[in-house]
Amino acid sequence: MVALITEYPQFFTATNLEWKPLLRSDKYKKLVLDSLRFLVVNKRIKLFAFVIMSNHIHLIWQMQPLIHPQHVQRDFLKYTAQQIKHDLQLNDPELLKNFLLALQTGHTSFGSVIH
Repeated sequence: MVALITEYPQFFTATNLEWKPLLRSDKYKKLVLDSLRFLVVNKRIKLFAFVIMSNHIHLIWQMQPLIHPQHVQRDFLKYTAQQIKHDLQLNDPELLKNFLLALQTGHTSFGSVIH
């Protein structure tokens, strides 16, 4: 009997709040890469391709068996946003303040996970 394939590569995009160029900094690109590396090493995803732009990312990834895509997306975005928030608290609190202000006006996106 032929096994059914339930996992398949997916295209995923995440944008920064208000398309701000937050990912222009190499340290934030590294945080994104570290998060992706964690998911690969811990066998949650296969990563086929990615692009990190200054204000958004594109991924082609595949969830490993029994891994729910929405859970991986949630965890990836939340963890990455928390790491960026921590760095902003230490090194650029004014920029963080701008993100938090935008959140209060109801905008949502990749950066909106910072709260």
